This record gives sequence, structure tokens and C-alpha cells, in this order.
Amino acid sequence: MFLRNETRPATPRLGRFRSGLFWRTFLLLSILTTLSMASWIGMISTIQRGAKVEQTAQLVISVVTITHAALTHSAPELRRELLFELVSNEGIRIFALEDSDVVDPPPDNPLMPDIAKIVRDKLGADTQFSSSVNGIAGFWISFNIDDDKYWLMLERERLSGLTGVQWLGWASVVGVLSLLGAALISSLVNLPLARLTAAARDIAQGKRPAPLPEKGSKEIIEANRSFNQMVEDLQQVESDRAVILAGISHDLRTPLARMQLELEMANLGTEAREGMQSDIAQMDAIIGQFLDYAKPTEAATFVPIDISGLLEDAARAAERIPGMKVNTDIDQDLLVNGNATDLRRVVNNLIENARRYGQTPGAGVTEIDIACHIKPTGAGKRVAIEVQDHGAGVPEDQIEQLLKPFTRMDSARGQANGAGLGLAIVERVVSRHNAELHVSNREGGGLRIEILMPLAE
Repeated sequence: MFLRNETRPATPRLGRFRSGLFWRTFLLLSILTTLSMASWIGMISTIQRGAKVEQTAQLVISVVTITHAALTHSAPELRRELLFELVSNEGIRIFALEDSDVVDPPPDNPLMPDIAKIVRDKLGADTQFSSSVNGIAGFWISFNIDDDKYWLMLERERLSGLTGVQWLGWASVVGVLSLLGAALISSLVNLPLARLTAAARDIAQGKRPAPLPEKGSKEIIEANRSFNQMVEDLQQVESDRAVILAGISHDLRTPLARMQLELEMANLGTEAREGMQSDIAQMDAIIGQFLDYAKPTEAATFVPIDISGLLEDAARAAERIPGMKVNTDIDQDLLVNGNATDLRRVVNNLIENARRYGQTPGAGVTEIDIACHIKPTGAGKRVAIEVQDHGAGVPEDQIEQLLKPFTRMDSARGQANGAGLGLAIVERVVSRHNAELHVSNREGGGLRIEILMPLAE
């Protein structure tokens, strides 16, 4: 959609980013994946909590029980070797429990209270737990052999499961894979719509898009098949219209030419002759307007055009018209892609529109300004073409009406001779050139028309 006046701002890039169907689909899938992962982790943690507590408690009970039995039933002279074997092979250390030991609290673990309860039920209520004794870190459990008290230390690695860092690492891997999957799914879902959008844009620019692939889901096949059929129908309509217009041009202009010839040969007064000649010329001009409006602009005919030279030629031709004053401010060597004939018709229509309706009040002449510069826009640098007159202008609430076919602002712009297609032809050609048309009132009086065209590569 191209802008038609200054009151409709261009859509910002951020807005397109937020409102794009791909990003909406991707965001919804990402949120769904994140919630699913969080629910899964919470469920696994809840299910594994009881099993983890029971497994760890039984491991501690088994180690203490076996160690107690081994020390109790082994010969005194072999206990030193037994303790060495426990340290070397099992990572178990045995120390005498002294009242002077510096004992730290048990490990700060959510499972520790449940583990301690199960172990004390088996080994005795006086069983102690610690995360460090006398500065030596480990998993410490107290037990008794007769009246003697001992510490048994296990290496923490034997009891620990996945750490927080490990959980974070696995969650990150799963999260990245999930986001990649969401992006892939979003692309696959939105690809048919992106193709359809690009094809519709090509039609709006006067191009004929390649046929859309009729494959995929049932809905996509039907949509693409219908669109392809619509493109074929539009091409047939364009072809039929060209034939009809050719017939209209021949059937109407041939009698007009014959009437002109008979008028020259007729014995009429000067005033009557000039009146009829004026009527015939006006009829011919109206037919020309209809043909110009209906004729399509083929994108295949676009070539780099020196728009600076084209504007200067149009300005010189306008200066030769009696009662016209033209001011120019045109940068040199600016190139745009387009059809030279259609762009020349656009410029001539704007100049003719200004000549008819933009006469400077009280000056007796029509003064127009033609300018052409490079202008930065949100879509990059573009060639800005400006044509403005010094007339009465148009009421702000009626500017949009100027671009509609068969519209004539007689009340604001003076009397008109024509079909009211001048600016409609301009708007139609400009849109086919992938350009923007802005219509507004000039400061100080008059109508200002600006065309923004992409630079030729």
C-alpha cells in the first residue's frame, strides 16, 4: 500500500517485526516449548525426589552397616590394613569421634532432612551428619562400636546427582534445539503464505508472478490453485482489454478525423468552426485519457532512465506554453528504473493539471516549481520528484478524492475540461513503478505532489 498524503506515516520496521506472522508463530511455539520444559522438569523432579532419597539413604545405611561389621569382626592386627583398603578402594575413611571435633552442619540439600530421617530410623536417633569435620570436607556420618564413637566419611561424588550447572547445561541444550525446531516449523508453516504474499506484490507492481507450487496440505493446494487461476484470468482480461481498447481507438478516432476534415472543407463562420474544432479536440483528449488510464504498465519494459533529463525536457516544453512560468531545481544524473513513456506521461499530466487548475491568484500566469533530489527515507535513499503550483490549493479533507478516477474538484480548482483521470493515471503508473505518491497543500498556497522512486542499480 502506497501513501497518498502526508497524514499516513510509513509502517516502521519494528512494527513489521512485531506483527509478522513468522515471528508470532515462532514466539508462541517458543512460549509453549518453554512451559512444556518447565512442567517436564518439575514433574521429573517430583517423581525422582522420593526415589533419590530412598536410594541415597540405603547407600549410607549399607556403607555404615558393612563398615561396622567389618571392623567388629576383623582381627585387631588386621584393622589397620582394612582401614587402608577402605580408603584406597572405596573412598571411605574412619575417624574417632572426639568431643573437641569442629563439626559443621549437614549438607545444604533439599533432600537431606528426608535422608537423615530414614538413616536415623535404621542406625539410631543419635546418628550425626556433617558436611565438614575439623576442616575436612565430605559426607560425614557417626556410628558406634560398643561404647566407642566414630566418624565415617564418604566422598561427596558418591552421593551427588546432577548439579545445578549440569541441569542448566542440559536445559540450555534442549532449549536451543527447541528454538531451532520452532524456527523450522514457523518457516514451514509461513513459507506458503510468504510465497503468496510475494506473488500478490508482483501483481500489484505489474509483474506476472511464477505459478505457485500446488503441493502441501489440502488448504495450501486449494489456495495456490485458486491464485494461479486468478493470475491466468487477470492476464486474459488484460489481453481482452487491449483488444477492446484498440478497437475503441480505431472506431472513435477515425470518425473524429473525418469530422475534422469535413469541418475544414465546410463553409462555416470562424466562430462556429473554432467551437467545433475545440469540441473535437476535447473529445479526442478524453479518449486519450481513457486509453492512458486503462493501458497497463509492463514491468518488463523498465530500464534505467535519466529522470533529471526527462524533467528538464518537460520543464522546457512547459515554458513554451503561453501563460506558464516554470522554476526548476533539479539535481543532475539521477537514474530510476521505469518506462520512459509512462513517466513522461506522468510528468506531463502533473504539469497540465497545474496549468489548468493552479493559476496564481492575481498574477495572470501559472507558476509551477519542478524539483528533483535524493531523499533519505525509511526504505533507503530515493529520488524525490516534486511538482507544485502556486494556486488556490485543495481543502485538506478533499485531497484523497483527487486520486480517484472521474473526480474533478471544480469548486476548489476552477473549471475543468476532461474526464477527471489526470491524477488517477499518475497514481496508477506510480504504483506500478514501486514508488510512493504524496499529495498535500503547498505552504503559501497551491498543490504539492511528491513522487518517491527507488534509485536504479
